[in-house]
Amino acid sequence: MSYRILIGPGAVKDIQKSIDYYEEQKKDLGKLFVEELHEKISALKINPFYQIRYDDVHCYPLHKFPHMIHYTVNGEDKSVVIRAVFHTSMSPEKWKER
Repeated sequence: MSYRILIGPGAVKDIQKSIDYYEEQKKDLGKLFVEELHEKISALKINPFYQIRYDDVHCYPLHKFPHMIHYTVNGEDKSVVIRAVFHTSMSPEKWKER
């Protein structure tokens, strides 16, 4: 059985900010970012148990882009809540704001 994916409002803002940034850099680069993000989210549906970095927050890195998906897992209702999609240069302290 696969896990249900929920994307929090903060993560939606993070994703859109990254898309906008990459599109400013090069046409269709934002599209490539979204494609890789979708691949990683699809993988989380099958196996969400990647490295725990903060308390109960898991992190899953993108490979082509320097970002990490920060998420929590609820085993009872088999859901994954994506809380943030941060650039890897950002301070982990930023997580505390979420």
